[in-house]
Amino acid sequence: MDKVKVGVIGTGIGSFHIRAYQKLPDVEVVAVVDLNPKRAKQIAQQYNIPRYFIDYSRLLKLDIDAVSVCTPNFLHSEMTLAALKAGKHVLCEKPMAINAQDAEEMVKVARETGKKLMIAFCNRFRNHPQLLKRYIEDGELGEIYYAKTRWLRRKGIPGMGGWFTTKAMSGGGPLIDLGVHVLDLMLWLMGNPRAVSVTGVTYNKFGSRIPLKEGTFDVEDLACAFIRLEMGTSLFLEVSWASHIKEDAGINLSLFGTKGGAELWPLRIYTEKHGCFVDVEPRLEEVSGYEAEIAHFVDCIVEDKEPMATPEQGLEVTRILDAIYSSAETGREVVL
Repeated sequence: MDKVKVGVIGTGIGSFHIRAYQKLPDVEVVAVVDLNPKRAKQIAQQYNIPRYFIDYSRLLKLDIDAVSVCTPNFLHSEMTLAALKAGKHVLCEKPMAINAQDAEEMVKVARETGKKLMIAFCNRFRNHPQLLKRYIEDGELGEIYYAKTRWLRRKGIPGMGGWFTTKAMSGGGPLIDLGVHVLDLMLWLMGNPRAVSVTGVTYNKFGSRIPLKEGTFDVEDLACAFIRLEMGTSLFLEVSWASHIKEDAGINLSLFGTKGGAELWPLRIYTEKHGCFVDVEPRLEEVSGYEAEIAHFVDCIVEDKEPMATPEQGLEVTRILDAIYSSAETGREVVL
């Protein structure tokens, strides 16, 4: 086929998408959208993109194959649905939507239109998780029965007073911002099991104490949850934008298996051979998750393949996030 023509809606995280697309010889970024006309023009000039708009509906009228939706969370569903109905394949940034109801509609329309809908869970595509996935699929960890994951920041509240800290636009705080990444990554490594029940707690201890000149802070700044999964497995999740810890902990995952355990980052495997404990630390060069993710999305379009990060998997993550927030609000376990 000719070059895959794409448009990018949103120029924040969308700039990462643009750079990744432009590294592929069989792709052309033909237009970009941003509500700020100066920003839209600047990005178009910076990346030599021929057209720019402030209205995404104008982009969808172009003869293009695919769209990256890289806007604030509350716009993901609206724009993805419009793009699918306009006959475009869609790569939608995480979170898929701010609630499961919107995510369900996205899955439905993607299947009805026959267009690709991939959720941008970029961490799946990094070298260390990819190698760990192979260890797991080869049975080297045995049965994985428990896992825990966290992404903690000492100081890192994004966009105080803006859409990030406004629940109506973001859907929540670090749980839906950071937690969505590590939750998806862990579920994917474990074979995408369904959640059975969720118990969650959220706290707002720092954001509510910071005076705002304007805007809103009505989301949590720390969340944790215990998630029961199919086949008796379980997962503990912990995320924060602000907390009194030694330093930003970054992404940390631990898997507990009957034959071995594993940690990320960096990747380490803990097992036993010939009666001795053995620690394995593979040496890998880190690669950009964005670049590998974009290359995979384009390959799925060209080769007519199912994306590795399916809309159904994005929906399951969204259902779990909804359940954590519901459990935190009611103080009760939520059965799914």
